[in-house]
Amino acid sequence: MLILTLRRLASMLLIMLVVSFLLFALFETDKLDVAGKVLGPYSSEEQREIWLEKNGYNEPFLKRYVVWVGNALRGDFGQSIQLKVPVSEVLGQRLANTGILALCLFLLMIPISLTMGIFAGMKEGSFRDRAISVTSVVTTSIPEFASATLLSAIFVFSLGWLPGTSSMSGGFDWKQLVLPVAVLLLYDLGYVARMTRASMAEVMTSQYIRTAILKGIPYRRVILKHALRNALIAPFTVIMLQLNWLLSGVIVVEVFFAYKGFGSLLYDAAVFGDIYVIEACTLVAVFVAVFSQFISDIGYTMLNPRIRF
Repeated sequence: MLILTLRRLASMLLIMLVVSFLLFALFETDKLDVAGKVLGPYSSEEQREIWLEKNGYNEPFLKRYVVWVGNALRGDFGQSIQLKVPVSEVLGQRLANTGILALCLFLLMIPISLTMGIFAGMKEGSFRDRAISVTSVVTTSIPEFASATLLSAIFVFSLGWLPGTSSMSGGFDWKQLVLPVAVLLLYDLGYVARMTRASMAEVMTSQYIRTAILKGIPYRRVILKHALRNALIAPFTVIMLQLNWLLSGVIVVEVFFAYKGFGSLLYDAAVFGDIYVIEACTLVAVFVAVFSQFISDIGYTMLNPRIRF
């Protein structure tokens, strides 16, 4: 177990190193372009050369990369060109906001989707299975911008029950979280439910499940003790991968509802050309993706110890 963990950590560090090098080479190889983005399009070449010399851009490429990595490890990603504040300051706040959104989503999505998938997979082909499967496919096939528009039309403009934006300008307001969470829940719920249903249906046809039922073991005990643990392996992987999706995949929802989260920060930085924010957001997104995969690998061995071999 320890050797497996160390190997996963080593591969995780290697991936982060490769991604950081490619990211730095992509955005900071053209030094004059970087200076132009920082100083503005109307800055002279002489001003750009002075800025490059002052900020160490005339040093060798590899030396600049090592310094950049060292600063990133300390949480120093430079200053945002657009917002004129340290990137780490705005990045931490936006990550916290998206974290609140993710927490609310997970608290609803995990129990509901797992329950739906388990009930559907327990009796494959039944009316209950068909109903849950059709519902899951319909909700997953509707893109976020469509469901956001539909829910806003109903609960904001027609009924007037909920606010149409979630900027939290007047402080934290739970009502402003309802629509963003509902849109994400509708889209993600069916996907996890379908994966759970497929995994549960496969487990229910296994020989050891049939043997346990034929031996007269209570059906509830067969489900909870024998089937459920193995059926949760695939959904566990999907749920872990949702962490990365919630960072970069919620751009549509956050922009639509003016929610100040990680996704909207990345979108604004891409539109404005704020390279320092883009670099920081990309590193964070890749780290979350790799770390979530690391957690899922460790979770495999807890759900089924045979996988470690």
